[in-house]
Amino acid sequence: MTRTAGAAPTSHTRTSPWRQPPQVWAVAFASVVAFMGIGLVDPILPAIADSLQASPVQTELLFTSYLVVTGLAMFVTSWISSRIGAKRTLLIGLAVIVAFALFCALSGSVDAIIGFRAGWGLGNALFISTALATIVGAASGGSGAAIVLYEAALGLGIAIGPLLGGLLGEISWRGPFFGVVVLMAIAFVAVAVLLRGTEEKRTPVAFSAPFRALAQPALALLAVTALFYNIGFFVLLAFSPFPLGFGAMGIGFTFFGWGLALAITSVWVAPALVRRMPRTTVILIVLPLLALDLLAAAVFVTNAAALVACIVAGGLLLGIMNTVLTESVMEATDLPRSVASSAYSAVRFLGGAAAPPIAALLWHAYGPSVPYVFAAASVLVAALTILLGRRVLARIDVREADAADEAASVLIGDAA
Repeated sequence: MTRTAGAAPTSHTRTSPWRQPPQVWAVAFASVVAFMGIGLVDPILPAIADSLQASPVQTELLFTSYLVVTGLAMFVTSWISSRIGAKRTLLIGLAVIVAFALFCALSGSVDAIIGFRAGWGLGNALFISTALATIVGAASGGSGAAIVLYEAALGLGIAIGPLLGGLLGEISWRGPFFGVVVLMAIAFVAVAVLLRGTEEKRTPVAFSAPFRALAQPALALLAVTALFYNIGFFVLLAFSPFPLGFGAMGIGFTFFGWGLALAITSVWVAPALVRRMPRTTVILIVLPLLALDLLAAAVFVTNAAALVACIVAGGLLLGIMNTVLTESVMEATDLPRSVASSAYSAVRFLGGAAAPPIAALLWHAYGPSVPYVFAAASVLVAALTILLGRRVLARIDVREADAADEAASVLIGDAA
């Protein structure tokens, strides 16, 4: 297999991932804050609904507008960054997030927040599509160290976002948005000042490249799998605050546990499983277990303690899936990594965008159990897609990813 140009040679490097130059820490810190934005509004969804007289469907559109724009923008982020460079792309993304998070905080209607969350999604797409490549290029200790650092930032952000949202949400539903403004402004300054000397020569990417990439059978199959899988992911994340019936802090602590579980399995458990069995086997084990967990949530939806247990258990399974799916995408074709990740990420985020409002409609029409049944059915469709297309994916089970490719794979992820 050909290694990524300029990547450090070494999946066996023993250098500590925590001993890094300042520019790496600047991007890692900004990554933590960016991933916090995924779950930050989770604890305040009921509060926004009450304060702004919003329906559950309107409130869930806070996720949908964000994810739709993030997904669509992913189709063009590789085209943009290949022309203006990593630092400018990162700074533009951070600036856009700061501006639209501030607009959200100052809004007086749920419709305005929905619109501003869409702008936030554009900034998020520009940032997360570039952050990992920057860390890999600047990190000491090779790409293996960069993987650990980036996944740590990812897990920390996903875990802290709901907790911070709960803490600030106890003061006001506007609090989490103001918190993002302050943190992202600090991240902007850190990247502007500390990220120096890391730009590499870039080969311009054709605008149509991510669209043409989806004509590859293996990538298309994995994208469809991720679309249905992400429906389960975001029903669990975005719908669950409503049947839980907790205040902002209760929801924040619940999803802190969810995010911590996700981080642990994505960093440690998923790699251990992949070393012992083929990736498609791991996927075909974990997806049915996730469907069972969602069905358990449907059965115990009126029992808050049991529902919390289902949410945290779901986090354990989601962490494994995120890592294994994104690694699989990088191994499935010979496409440039940035192109494969852009195409896959776009489809995946669009699946996540559909889930919250559909869940709210099903809840209103049929009761709180049905959204979880819908999520379980979607996850089983994802499993069936892998099962029927396993021959197309034979390559991901026989090729051993090198360190540079694994580093690139995390980029897609888990921003969902």
